[in-house]
Order: sequence, then C-alpha cells, then structure tokens
Amino acid sequence: MIWIIALVMMILWMTGLITNYTMGGFIHLLLVFAVVIVLVRIIRGRPLV
Repeated sequence: MIWIIALVMMILWMTGLITNYTMGGFIHLLLVFAVVIVLVRIIRGRPLV
C-alpha cells in the first residue's frame, strides 16, 4: 500500500514539474511525506507491503 502511495506521489510530482503546476507546493510536501514514511519503515525493518 505504501509503495502505491509513494508511486502516485512521485508521478504527480513529476507531472507538476513538467507542467509547472504544483498546486502551491502541496504536491512537493506530499512527496516528502511519502518518502519519509518509506524511509522510516525501512529503518524500522518492517515490510513495506
């Protein structure tokens, strides 16, 4: 589930960079949030799925 969220955030972020429409930086904040969650789960040793 977390991988799907991270992938969606990455796609939306890249779309925002390409089109110069980033909803006031909101997508960037969501991307950072998704990356932090993934890193915390990896560091704690929990499975990502």
